[in-house]
Amino acid sequence: MAEPVRSLLLAGVGGQGVVLASMIVAETLLRAGYDVKQSEVHGMAQRGGSVFSHIRFGPAVESPLVPEGTAEVLAAFEWAEALRWLQYVRPGGAVVADVRRVVPPGACSDRRAWLSSYPVIDATVLREREVKAHLIDATALAADLGNVRAANSVVLGALAAYLDVGRDYWESTIADLVPRGTAEVNLAAFRSGAEAPAALIDLPAPETGTGFVPARIEVNESWCKVCDICSRVCPEYCLDLDGDTRLVVVAPDACTGCRLCEMLCPDFAITIHHEGQVPALATTGAGP
Repeated sequence: MAEPVRSLLLAGVGGQGVVLASMIVAETLLRAGYDVKQSEVHGMAQRGGSVFSHIRFGPAVESPLVPEGTAEVLAAFEWAEALRWLQYVRPGGAVVADVRRVVPPGACSDRRAWLSSYPVIDATVLREREVKAHLIDATALAADLGNVRAANSVVLGALAAYLDVGRDYWESTIADLVPRGTAEVNLAAFRSGAEAPAALIDLPAPETGTGFVPARIEVNESWCKVCDICSRVCPEYCLDLDGDTRLVVVAPDACTGCRLCEMLCPDFAITIHHEGQVPALATTGAGP
């Protein structure tokens, strides 16, 4: 019997690097000897909108589009996007998802209400659809390695566990395709994701009212060149310039953790910490 064509779906929001991640997956599969077709939608890549990539591979692939209910694995870089594309996963397939929350820019007028109604991060939602749940705090793992932007490589490491492709193919592709100077941290992130167990997620109970807990803004002053981009895009006016020499967090309690400042900073000088917003990983395993 001929080897069947297999399907993958990658999903996230603009600014997370979904397109590069899908290029890495497709190139890895090509190097492993498969015929590969890839199709992506990224018109909203700079606007925080939904970004997704279809990948199909096998001995001979005619169409890149993944029909609903056929994807072997869905790799989601944000929890709401995992739920958005869940219907594309076949019964018995797997969902690899970062528990990171990304507030869409379109919710700027009512961010706190949006955060309080964010879909619950719960692995049982996935199991009810007869799919394996592999939830990881990829953002935290990448931050521990020194670069939160390597979170996608953590997710790719977890994804690799579901594909019978040698690690050498993955690592050589990552080293060749990631931005210059970031190969070491991305390879470390990939290995971290490959070794990290899946976990159940426990949400903390809301404290009062809507349960809004401000995110923490960290500014690396030695990297910041005071370009003023972040303070101009912040919808809650959390940031401002102190003259022309220093960036100041002027309203720390207003930060909703939308990460616009972090994603748009050209010097990687801002890190947003979702302390109290991103739930901790429980110790109970929920892997395949």
